[in-house]
Amino acid sequence: MMNLAVANAFDRVPGYLDTASVALPARATSLALHAAVDDWAAGRVDPSALDAPVDRMRAAYASIVGGRPTDVTLAGSVSQVVGMVAASLPAGSRVLAAEGDFASVLFPFMADGRLDVTLVPFEGLLDAVRPGVDLVAVSAVQSSDGRVMNLDALAKAARRAGAKTLIDASHAAGWLPMHSRDFDVVVSAAYKWLMAPRGIALTAVNPRATWLRPVNASWYGTDEPWNNLYGPPMHLSATARRFDTSPPWQLVEAGAVALELLAGLRRTDVRDYSVGLANQFREALGMPPSDTTIVSVNGDPRHLADARVRCSGRGGRSRLSFYVYNDLSDVERAARALRVSAAA
Repeated sequence: MMNLAVANAFDRVPGYLDTASVALPARATSLALHAAVDDWAAGRVDPSALDAPVDRMRAAYASIVGGRPTDVTLAGSVSQVVGMVAASLPAGSRVLAAEGDFASVLFPFMADGRLDVTLVPFEGLLDAVRPGVDLVAVSAVQSSDGRVMNLDALAKAARRAGAKTLIDASHAAGWLPMHSRDFDVVVSAAYKWLMAPRGIALTAVNPRATWLRPVNASWYGTDEPWNNLYGPPMHLSATARRFDTSPPWQLVEAGAVALELLAGLRRTDVRDYSVGLANQFREALGMPPSDTTIVSVNGDPRHLADARVRCSGRGGRSRLSFYVYNDLSDVERAARALRVSAAA
């Protein structure tokens, strides 16, 4: 484990290498979720009291992605946020994206019907950011195989071209250091590397992104939602809160606990530890080192499952992902299982 505090935060699940699909919860996160369900079953839910954990999530996410709490808005999924971005663009806008990126990054733009969507290979995306591109949309880390976008270079290229930017940080937020204010929109599903329950997506919206419209405007988008339940008039917040959708009340305390655990760790420490484990695994298989926590290898994940290694299949390969609750024994177990599978 990274350190004793992190080691004590999780129940050990040997061979679990599937954070890229769904992360394990810290023990405190699991307890918070159970407590919320107990309160619900006993009729003790006070929705207005749950604003506090929502604000704690804003603060923690801002810390994790290098923004400010007033930048952060709450949604239920990445595609919901990307759809809002797509709907905010004028008809005919040219959107540049990467071939093979996750569907939630691509489909809202492709389904809009008003936009000119151009797809290029991931490795050629930076060179394709030129004047005339209105928005660049890309995952910071590719879901299928863990390739990492050079975010600093992308931010500079977009500024030179005058292009807006949307970053899906679902496979990056938590371990990859970043500066969200280098971009217009940085959205993350919280159930992966942020280790929160599914049903929460958090987004850092740059205050300069005044072009973004609250197309899903809700009662929760005001600074005092409990005093603005009915309308008109409409009093949307001047902060990113104006983009909020209703919070999932049974999840928000667990989400706050999860994000606060990560916010208390240095991003460089999380990156170095997690990428270090992935590179030890690569070395054990004779692969060169990389800069990502995700490793894609030949092999059937069902064969790994026989050795009690949990991973996922993507593109006909096995995708393994390493994180703070893993250790060297997970590396050794997975490498041994793949060697046995290859020999068979």
